[in-house]
Amino acid sequence: MGAGNGQRQEPEGLPLIDGVPIKRVMSLPSSSHAPVSVSGKKLLVANRSEIAIRVFRAATELGMRTVAIYAQEDKLSMHRFKADEAYQVGEGKGPVGAYLDIEGIIGLAKEQGVDMIHPGYGFLSENADFAEACDKAGITFVGPRRELLAMMGDKTTARALAQKLNVPTLPGTEDPVTDRKGALKIAREIGFPLIIKAAFGGGGRGMRVVLKEADLEPLLDEARNEAGRAFGNSAVFLEKYIPRAKHLEVQILGDRHGHVLHLHERDCSVQRRHQKVVEVAPSIGLAEPVRNALCEAAARIANGIGYDNAGTVEFLYDLDRAEWFFIEMNPRIQVEHTVTEQITGIDLVRSQILVAAGASLHGPELDMPAQNAVPRNGYAVQCRITTEDPANQFMPNYGKLITYRSAAGFGVRLDSGMGTTGSVITPFYDSLLTKVTTSGQTFPMALQRMQRALREFRIRGVKTNIPFLENVIANGDFRSGLATTTLIDTTPALFDFKPRRDRATKLLAFLADVTVNGNPQAKGHKPAAAFPPPPRPSYDHREIPRDGTRQLLLELGPERFAEWTRSQKRLLFTDTTFRDAHQSLLATRVRTYDMLSVADALARRTPELFSLEMWGGATFDAAMRFLKEDPWERLHELRKRIPNICFQMLLRGSNAVGYSNYPPNVVKGFVKHAAESGMDIF
Repeated sequence: MGAGNGQRQEPEGLPLIDGVPIKRVMSLPSSSHAPVSVSGKKLLVANRSEIAIRVFRAATELGMRTVAIYAQEDKLSMHRFKADEAYQVGEGKGPVGAYLDIEGIIGLAKEQGVDMIHPGYGFLSENADFAEACDKAGITFVGPRRELLAMMGDKTTARALAQKLNVPTLPGTEDPVTDRKGALKIAREIGFPLIIKAAFGGGGRGMRVVLKEADLEPLLDEARNEAGRAFGNSAVFLEKYIPRAKHLEVQILGDRHGHVLHLHERDCSVQRRHQKVVEVAPSIGLAEPVRNALCEAAARIANGIGYDNAGTVEFLYDLDRAEWFFIEMNPRIQVEHTVTEQITGIDLVRSQILVAAGASLHGPELDMPAQNAVPRNGYAVQCRITTEDPANQFMPNYGKLITYRSAAGFGVRLDSGMGTTGSVITPFYDSLLTKVTTSGQTFPMALQRMQRALREFRIRGVKTNIPFLENVIANGDFRSGLATTTLIDTTPALFDFKPRRDRATKLLAFLADVTVNGNPQAKGHKPAAAFPPPPRPSYDHREIPRDGTRQLLLELGPERFAEWTRSQKRLLFTDTTFRDAHQSLLATRVRTYDMLSVADALARRTPELFSLEMWGGATFDAAMRFLKEDPWERLHELRKRIPNICFQMLLRGSNAVGYSNYPPNVVKGFVKHAAESGMDIF
């Protein structure tokens, strides 16, 4: 497929001679390249969630030590627990600003002895200033050189470069748009419909389709504001919009020895709000001449600029005119890189790290084949499972995952960032929950596996887009390769799905409610209103509890205390409330927390009590089985709060506090430990 087989020359400035791009012909390197190893080095990922975990795994395989960063709002995110070290950054800068804090991230990296920084995707991944800050700090940036980020991260500069390399581009602005008046003038020259795009980022952020002139100004403001929040730069540009287009992209991988490979194309046409939802590699039904031309053009651009890491060259293919156009180059790893890895067998993230460390694509560390031998085995499909409600205009859904059961099996790959039971989905970040990638020898086989995998998922606590994804995978246009970027907007049938019945969760919730609170229908009673909070007894916090029977027992000893008790003519009162908390109607409802709430008042207001009954036959059963509490810990804490009144318990002979006959030595040992823990009377 064309480009990428020769040794690159190094011209000064833009690598063109008389307007013609310099071709690179890749040759396998000689054995003179020194071996490259990153084992023992420390790598920090300046990102979060799924992509951070993906990089940690590749780095760990290479023998590296990994470092995570996290914002205060992200302190429970799984990625921080997947790294060897984790540190909070960007204090006071907000959930997104923390991950854009170049000074703070670099300062932390230097302080912790970090050797390499991987930016992931989004956030600072296309920020040339971040790459430069890494260089100045003596830290290797895992990505292309700073000047390449500046060149290709700026979408308008990338368009200009593509034009000089004779790669077709859509009509659009040569420079970022900065004001409304200028934008209107340019828009009239381009013609409507057109699209506004962020100049320094991707992922659908800062992107708006403008169908008519009256919509330009408000949509321009929206796009600029969104781009500024997402990428720290509000610059945008305008481009002609193609209504019926396929979004195709070619994966590029270069090194610092003059080699570039393309790893074939993938189809990312299924999009919602300009964000990819389902990706396929290779593209289905694409004519081979078009496929070859796209890959050759991508390699030509990468060769022309001396590209030296992983990147993606993106194109639009106009189905009506059978024409393709360059739209941008993303100088970073992409969310959808998994489908390329599945069909080529090449680990892109591992390659990124080794290339940044100086390895050659064709050296022993990476051992990649020549261009015409790069594998393309079978087909792969990726679905992005998000916590969005497709029945409610994909409204993001937040909350705690009370159940998470993922798919597995042959041909199924999962890349997850928050996919565990108990994870809390917050409103601060992208709604991506997990990426599921399936592969097979044929496209129908890969789709069958995807359908099976989506059905296997059980996610409860938040709503997901899984029912919607199932409809996309079953859609006829998608399966035949005819899906365009407007498939979701023009196919109402994708939203005709059965809501999840969630029978198991509902049944468990009902059983739990009835077990703890009783069945309101059977009991014939339903409270008219919520119970008011119980009042806590008042007492003087400054008062030291007066001496009581506990001090008398310690002074007289057991035998003389028993004699004193028998000699009393007055009534001696035992309060059984704490024991009744384990049996009677209060069972399983009164926690240690509730008992401690009144303990201080009891010690000060009722020192005349003979004793407080603590344990009975049901104590251990209720505390441990229902409340998941430790009755020994409860006894210790109550004794601290009530030092002046004797504690007593019911000891049922050889049954002790259980429901079986125990050997005498067991009962004796139990009494000994109970007495040491604060129990006085048995």
